[in-house]
Amino acid sequence: MQQFTPAEWQSWERFYRANFINSLTGFKSASLIGTINAQGVPNLGMFSSIVHIGSDPALIGYINRPLAAAPHTLANIKANGFYTVNHIHASFVEKAHQTSAKYPDEVNEFREVGLTEEYIDGVNVPFVKESPIKYLLSLKEIVPITLNATFLVIGQLEQVLITPSLQTTADGFLELDQIGSICSNGLDAYYTTELVDRYDYARPGVPVQKITTKK
Repeated sequence: MQQFTPAEWQSWERFYRANFINSLTGFKSASLIGTINAQGVPNLGMFSSIVHIGSDPALIGYINRPLAAAPHTLANIKANGFYTVNHIHASFVEKAHQTSAKYPDEVNEFREVGLTEEYIDGVNVPFVKESPIKYLLSLKEIVPITLNATFLVIGQLEQVLITPSLQTTADGFLELDQIGSICSNGLDAYYTTELVDRYDYARPGVPVQKITTKK
């Protein structure tokens, strides 16, 4: 196998190195985080670092880049305390990708890229109307990562909105491939998904069994 060392990748051009290392971790979720600033201007940003933290309580995290590179989402979350996470569908992936551009804070990024703000009663942060599955989080903790000046932002799940066509199995599994939620790799590539198999809970010395995802 071909082998690479730190000396080699440190010698590469910046974007080549970023693409290589970002792709190395494999496929990731691709989601839009919706926030609103103190002046009432909605903000929308692309994130591929959404991670499950725990189910009880229901906690979800994401990595925010250094403030010099990506200040608006984190500032809005700090000011408001709430934010939304919205799955991306192939039908609007180009618009979603455009949100990664560095727009000024006073620009409504929903309007700029052609996506639609959606609000529900009692919630003053925007969802993406076009998204087939989306959820509301309340800010619980911001953990600075001093190694590279990034932040782990942890939120608690408050509400979930899903399209009626999304199939939930008898054990609660969400068949995201059935509604076309996409994933990403690297900095700019997006993929559709297809289920290979599901397996039952693994136990030592017991052969695993495939399980069905249908009700």
